[in-house]
Amino acid sequence: MDAVSPQPVPEPIDLNADLGEGFGRWRLTDDAGLLSVVTSANVACGFHAGDPATMRRVCALAAERGVRIGAQVSYRDLAGFGRRAMDVPPDELAAEVAYQIGALQVFARAAGSRVAYVKPHGALYNRTVHDEEQARAVVEGVLLCGEPLPLLGLPGSRLHAAAGAAGLPVVAEAFADRAYTPEGTLVPRREEGAVLTDLAAVVDRAVGLARNGTVTARDGRPVAVRARSLCLHGDTDGALELARRVRARLAEEGVRVEAFV
Repeated sequence: MDAVSPQPVPEPIDLNADLGEGFGRWRLTDDAGLLSVVTSANVACGFHAGDPATMRRVCALAAERGVRIGAQVSYRDLAGFGRRAMDVPPDELAAEVAYQIGALQVFARAAGSRVAYVKPHGALYNRTVHDEEQARAVVEGVLLCGEPLPLLGLPGSRLHAAAGAAGLPVVAEAFADRAYTPEGTLVPRREEGAVLTDLAAVVDRAVGLARNGTVTARDGRPVAVRARSLCLHGDTDGALELARRVRARLAEEGVRVEAFV
């Protein structure tokens, strides 16, 4: 009888979620619930959502549960949740990025942890995929903080190119609940079908990304997306149930879930 070739063991995958996305008495994300599932927390730093008390609370919960804390930096756009296109001068953007990271560092350290990475949010995230000037400004903001913090972002983005040129580590990210273009970028949220809501389909995509490094684009073609971290949006309906299903299914498929840093 011919020997059966062993299946390759999948690389570990990180699960990240956007947390602390409330303001004052208003709360959007189930921070406590999601922190029991994910391994990295992208904490809103006050520009698109979040406030000092929320940042402090989420950092304390993350530290208590061994979840890595990341600074989710944004354009200054509370009213638009950081999802509106803005033109911010590079020097000003770099200062604002450093300001947000520094604010979160205070609460992370107070909780006995630290800011371990940086991830842009919303319009800034999408802008730095293609805009070299804005990407360099984000990198400059990270460098102002004096630590070589990794930048979490889309593979092949201008942000990753700028970070690499500056000597900062980069971490490739994929989205199980977002539609992709054939070029491997995200379909803009303003377009129909940009956000996937079918739980079973999202779970299947998460497994495909983790095991095979591929995702099906909106035109039906497979796209290679090699990522070390999977993002599960905390502000979508049923976010906690989705995160639990994704983690359980990854375990069934033999994929180890662990933080990238």
